[in-house]
Amino acid sequence: MQIRSYVDADLARLIDLTIDTFGPFFEDSFRPLVGETIFTHQHGDWRGDYHREVAGLHDPAQHKYVAIAESDDVLLGYVAWNVDAVRSKGTVELLAVSAAYRRSNAGTAMCEHAFEAMRAEQAEYVEIGTGGDDFHAPARAFYESLGCVKLPVAVYFREL
Repeated sequence: MQIRSYVDADLARLIDLTIDTFGPFFEDSFRPLVGETIFTHQHGDWRGDYHREVAGLHDPAQHKYVAIAESDDVLLGYVAWNVDAVRSKGTVELLAVSAAYRRSNAGTAMCEHAFEAMRAEQAEYVEIGTGGDDFHAPARAFYESLGCVKLPVAVYFREL
């Protein structure tokens, strides 16, 4: 496995991986949990949202970076992060690992790569967020295995 910096030619593969990774959350978890009205207003265009979001993740002039994990030209996953130098803070914006490569250490290697890059920009801590639902349970366990501390937060929705 090698980890390298993002290049523009990666964009379509990263969007596809992001949609494949998080599609089950939106369609099988979030939508049934909150119903159509809230789903439509919160994430009704989640695919389009990812097309826009992923395209803006890498902008080194703004301290925003993406690193790609590959093996023999096969995309294993990617990590996107940014650094707020004023607050000495790094933030992992997105971490996506192809289903076939989960539990292969690719996620750990990408996070450690991002953490090292954050330290190089003088970040002293990192924030990583994920959901509190069953879909995100593996992500929570993974982040805790990296030494991250979970902060309990509650977000509520109600249709009016």
